[in-house]
Amino acid sequence: MGREPGRVVPRLIDPRSLRWKVAAGVAAATCATALGIGILVHRTTEDRAMSIGRGNAIEALDTAKAEFRGEQPVRDPSGPGYEVGGDLPDELLERLEAAAGDTAVTWYDTRYPLQGPRMWAAEHVDGSALGASVDMGAEQRSLQALDRHMRYAALAILAVVVPLTVLAAELVLRRLRRVAGTARRIRRGDLDARTRARGRDEIGEISAAVDLMADALQERLRGEQRFTADVAHELRTPVAGLVTSASLLPESEATELVQDRVRVLRGLVDDLLEISRLDAGAEEADLQEVPLGELVTESVRRTGLATEVVVRGDPVAETDPRRLDRVLTNLVVNAHRHGAPPVRVTVDGTTIAVRDHGPGFPPDLLDHGPQRFRTGAVERGHGHGLGLTIAEGQSAVIGARLTLANAGGPGGTEGDDADGGSGGLATLELPAPAGT
Repeated sequence: MGREPGRVVPRLIDPRSLRWKVAAGVAAATCATALGIGILVHRTTEDRAMSIGRGNAIEALDTAKAEFRGEQPVRDPSGPGYEVGGDLPDELLERLEAAAGDTAVTWYDTRYPLQGPRMWAAEHVDGSALGASVDMGAEQRSLQALDRHMRYAALAILAVVVPLTVLAAELVLRRLRRVAGTARRIRRGDLDARTRARGRDEIGEISAAVDLMADALQERLRGEQRFTADVAHELRTPVAGLVTSASLLPESEATELVQDRVRVLRGLVDDLLEISRLDAGAEEADLQEVPLGELVTESVRRTGLATEVVVRGDPVAETDPRRLDRVLTNLVVNAHRHGAPPVRVTVDGTTIAVRDHGPGFPPDLLDHGPQRFRTGAVERGHGHGLGLTIAEGQSAVIGARLTLANAGGPGGTEGDDADGGSGGLATLELPAPAGT
């Protein structure tokens, strides 16, 4: 009855879905792996480029030393390919001064980004600081291109991995949804529902556990139903004897009390027998077209309870009159017994609404539906809870839908009551006649 709590409708773009959480986790792991590999490759390539640059700078310095000493002619007519003394960068001079002896030092120069970086090598030659440099622009561009290609590769991997992860997660989630769907069917009363799952993984274990639970629950409920039917049949004969015996007692106040209790006991036994037939699925509807307004008015009149009946138009329904009368009687009696006046029955098309002005249906009953031998709340009065259970069962037999709600509150509407307020609202929706 009502909306199933906790039920989540899967949506492809729902960020709360497990498929997207798995995809996000895999994407994060992929990005972390790509980042780690990218940093490692970047640093390895950079170290290699620096090592090659330092080697080239040392070679340029050796050539500059030979030119400085006149051991070989200057290669560039416009000027030597080296710097001497104060023409060298201050950072390079500081490193050279800090070095011991005639040891050559190198320095990576990034002072001029537009001109590109350079690798310097310097050494004391004949008492003078001599330095030479080589262009590192090509190495820098190669390193930037490598970084760019690694980013593109990471994006391409993500474009492949994420859809594959979503697909793989969907295959797993489909099995989980099948288990959840089976559990919901069992909750709605379909005790024959099973997952029929295969596999020996964790989901297979969950599915097997759900099936075993359903088997145990079904066997237990069948045992309770058999017990109820057996008790009702065993009580029928002695109760019939009690009814006969009570009718033979002399008239007195005590006799009336005994006869009243015997009638209550007989009604309880009849209800138990009816529930046992409903549980066994032995009830079949005898459908026929009937004037709904007249049928409802007559059913309410036979209850003998002060109930207002409102009929809109001249509705016709295809139903079983006897079973519909049983449902209406139980709903009206329940409204008077557990609710408060005024009680109103409204017929609008093939929909029948029974409204009282009492405390309303308890939350437990609205959440889980009618349950035998449970009335749900003290303020709803005393009773064995079979009236609504029978009404729900007979409604299912005639193909009708019985909904319980609280008028003027959560889960319900005030309907057509001008006074509004709270109270229980039972709505019976009958199937429309064929051809309408």
